[in-house]
Amino acid sequence: METAEYLETLDREGRLLADAAEAAGTDAKVPTCPEWQVRDLLRHTGGVHRWATAVVAEKRTEGGPFGEPPELDGAGLVAWYRESHRLLLDALTAAPADTECWTFLPLAGPSPLAFWARRQAHETTVHRYDAEAARGGTPSPVAPDFAVDGIDELLRGFHARSRSRLRSEEPRVLRVRAADAGADAVWTLRLTAEPPVCVRAADGAAEAELSGPADQLYLALWNRRAVPQVSGDRSLAALWQERAVI
Repeated sequence: METAEYLETLDREGRLLADAAEAAGTDAKVPTCPEWQVRDLLRHTGGVHRWATAVVAEKRTEGGPFGEPPELDGAGLVAWYRESHRLLLDALTAAPADTECWTFLPLAGPSPLAFWARRQAHETTVHRYDAEAARGGTPSPVAPDFAVDGIDELLRGFHARSRSRLRSEEPRVLRVRAADAGADAVWTLRLTAEPPVCVRAADGAAEAELSGPADQLYLALWNRRAVPQVSGDRSLAALWQERAVI
């Protein structure tokens, strides 16, 4: 996907998140994140947006600390989130394509700007789903190509880091397949006591496979819903749910 497509998605998803949060109210429980109410969701996501804005706009060479969440609630907190989202979009839109700044995943993409547009588009989409879960009703769709991109970022980016907890004392092989997204939408993860090694291919035999439509699988791998289909050793699906938390 191109940076402009990520920015378009980020714009739409942030607006949907704010609208759903406003409709739900900041007291509402977030069923996909049981420890949160909507106020926690807004403070977290708005804080991430402002942090990312500073990294890009100030061309930081390291991430730096998150700011303190605001002492706001209700309509004031929703407005603060909308402003956070706008500041992020403005910063990413205004930044030159060759902007140099800190990134934090092994597969950072073609440029730091592309990395941040992609990361914030996915961050916002997952939390938009949380906000809509708190509101109730039918959630907004996730485009299959965007879902595949997000699965790839999660598996070959987040879980390639040394801090990934997705490990097994005994070597295991797990396959992930987006069933409606073509032959290249498949990943093989080799799990050991070290960080997972993931390739985007059906590489050898696997003990279990997590599969389903790309949009559902995307949300399932972020532990927002059940995996649509599990074949083989179901304990590997349980291992994912237990240890793949970001």
